[in-house]
Amino acid sequence: MQSKCANGSLPACSSSMDVIERAFLFALYAHKGQTRKGDDTPYIAHPVMVAFKLQGHDFSDAVIAAALVHDVVEDCNVAIEEIERALGREVFDIVQTVTHKSGLPWEERKMAYARSVRNGSIEAKAVSLADKIHNMESLKALYEREGKGTWSYFNRGKEKRLWFEELMLSIFKETWEHPMIDEYETLVSWMRTAD
Repeated sequence: MQSKCANGSLPACSSSMDVIERAFLFALYAHKGQTRKGDDTPYIAHPVMVAFKLQGHDFSDAVIAAALVHDVVEDCNVAIEEIERALGREVFDIVQTVTHKSGLPWEERKMAYARSVRNGSIEAKAVSLADKIHNMESLKALYEREGKGTWSYFNRGKEKRLWFEELMLSIFKETWEHPMIDEYETLVSWMRTAD
């Protein structure tokens, strides 16, 4: 299960570092001690895998940097303004688009996220989609180990999780064309048939 992220101020990063290196150090510090649902994998593995996926599709350094820090605002004690100060406006804009809004009931929070991504830039869609793909890959691996027990890790269970994945898939298909969408669709199809 997830543990709390590092508290306190984030380390200062040298301005001579490129934005990807600064983002990696930012994420490494923010996610310190945090693990993924269902196992003891350090949480930092997730944003790194999202970033690798985007790098493999030749996205810009700003997109890769945003992938590295995409969860620090909603999952850690990090203010969105810290992203802009450390990594610049472009990374800030992407992360702001893909951050779930706190303080809303689950369904409303998911709908607000979906609207934000639908209206967001291609860069934000790319980070969201790569995030969804890696989350689904991780979910599938967990399911292969634990079967039906996998759904107990999610407050709303399989049905609501599938509803959200299908909603996001429809948004990506309606608003963008990219090979990653086919990859995501395959994973959503798997989820439909998993018991």
